[in-house]
Amino acid sequence: MEFSDKHKKRILIFLLIPILIAVPFFTEDLYMKLIAGIILLVYIGFIIFLRDLPKQESSQMTNGFDDIEIDDEEKLINGNYKPDHGEDFKIVSSTKNLEFITSESLNRSFGNGKKEFFKPQDFKENFEKIVHEELPRDVSHDEQFGFVLEKILHVVKDSFMAHTAAFFWFNKNKKRLTLERYVSSSSKIAKQKFDLVDDILGKIIQKEEPEVFDVSSTAEQDVIRYYTSPQGIKSFLGVPLFYGKSLTGIFVLDSKVTDAFGIEHIYALGRIVRVISVIITLFEEKYSDSQSERRLNALLGVINFDKKFESETDLYNAIENAIHGLLEWDAFTFVSYLPLEHKFKTARIINKTSLKYIGQNLEIDLTGTLVGKSILSSSPVKIDDTTETELPRFSKNEDVSFDGSFLAIPLLYDEQNYGVLCFESLKKNVYSNSEVNFIKNSTKIFAFILHSHSTISILKNLLSVDIETRTLNYDSFRERLAIELVKGKELNVQSAISLIRVDDFLAQESLFEHDPFPKVLRAVSQMIREEMTPFNILGRISEKIFAVYFFNLSSKEVFLWSEKLRIKIARKPIAVVSKQTTFTVSIGVASTTGKTDIQEVLHDAELALKKALEKGGNSVKSTS
Repeated sequence: MEFSDKHKKRILIFLLIPILIAVPFFTEDLYMKLIAGIILLVYIGFIIFLRDLPKQESSQMTNGFDDIEIDDEEKLINGNYKPDHGEDFKIVSSTKNLEFITSESLNRSFGNGKKEFFKPQDFKENFEKIVHEELPRDVSHDEQFGFVLEKILHVVKDSFMAHTAAFFWFNKNKKRLTLERYVSSSSKIAKQKFDLVDDILGKIIQKEEPEVFDVSSTAEQDVIRYYTSPQGIKSFLGVPLFYGKSLTGIFVLDSKVTDAFGIEHIYALGRIVRVISVIITLFEEKYSDSQSERRLNALLGVINFDKKFESETDLYNAIENAIHGLLEWDAFTFVSYLPLEHKFKTARIINKTSLKYIGQNLEIDLTGTLVGKSILSSSPVKIDDTTETELPRFSKNEDVSFDGSFLAIPLLYDEQNYGVLCFESLKKNVYSNSEVNFIKNSTKIFAFILHSHSTISILKNLLSVDIETRTLNYDSFRERLAIELVKGKELNVQSAISLIRVDDFLAQESLFEHDPFPKVLRAVSQMIREEMTPFNILGRISEKIFAVYFFNLSSKEVFLWSEKLRIKIARKPIAVVSKQTTFTVSIGVASTTGKTDIQEVLHDAELALKKALEKGGNSVKSTS
């Protein structure tokens, strides 16, 4: 084994150590011993330091060649440098095949800064299902806001790694908290209203500031009341929500981890409740605009000039269509006043639920009922919670399984009550005072319409003629016919009756912008008058049928008269709007000689008219 110069130098350096150790044994001088000891200590320290120096140099070599001390740098550059024995090294590669760097390998190595992760097969489908989830339709304004709030709660719960995220409404008047929406890992949530007490929620309400604290296992059930049983909650965070300048709700988070929330979470949750308050504002503005538009359209629909209230059914249908856009309700009842019976009865009932409710034509008990109280006091009755009152709605014998809110609005005009609008909702505290005042004022138009319809009905009963054709109405015609039948029998003269019906003209109706029937009806009645004598009686007994009584004429003579009239009407064009067209009639003739029973006479004439219609119309038939 050959020793290099470097190894010889190291051996000489280590030989000095035994010499320095032996000095104290061969001298008695204290100073010499002390000096030798110090030199030995320093010498050994340098040896230790110099021993670690090659390791530092080798580590520097891996970082670069700037700090390597080489006598001849050209040897390194030319590749002629030969290391000492035992100091050579080899580059170890993970692969034996050397590669060169290309743009493709760079993209593969660094991936352009993009991190690859595993994507399941239904990744895109699930994502699109989340981002394209539609806002529920055909639901109330509150349910739409609840949908948005629930999505926010999901995000907050996951982001804060909470056990439960919940939002409470605060009712300042009743000092109550209502759990609106929640997202929780637990199913033991108390879905109820909470009275304001001296717990953590009450503390947030009183101070109107956030609260964060750790929950002890012994105090959990008393401090956190929205669970039905202890959940092992360790941390709680709650912040107030302000709408305008008043506290409206509370956003809370809890966790089973100790010290889960801090000041930074309070600030973050504060920004979230600010977003919720902005969403509430946007919902309220949108709801107010849409609700105002619906209410306006509902009222305009009632006073539309095309509306005709010819019967009570038309009137009730108009009211029913209007109230759909005026207020939110689950059951509606229209109570109408019947002047002939001097009673209030249920006239129209709409029940959107499957619960048992009252029936139609139910007489209202004026004493001891909510509707009766509204009628007698001529004032609205608003019940926020029907479970808190013992009074029935309509009748003492009613069987109603509703619980919720009840509202009764009387329809008053000229100090007279024409009916009551009754609204019910399964939710409690639904109808506000402002809504009651609006419905009270806006439904005055209903009272006016009822007043007008009632007045017109009374006037029509007092009239003996039909307003449209100025002929006798049904009741007046029957009275006159009864007299004429008795007269004809006593004088032993012949008589007959003719029923004239305007044929249907459905094919022609499409030619006109408006209904042409009223003008056709007036034209037909005028042509009948032109063919009458003073011994005839003319009346309108139904919408399309006229009746003519002939004194001192046989049924054959009346048949000829009827045929002449049929031809005249069929040949004469009637001007309707800017067009002219022809219309036809069917006529049935029956003899009334020796008869005094009005019902029998009309029945015979109706049989003859039926034969004319069966032939296809535009014909005359007789029973004799």
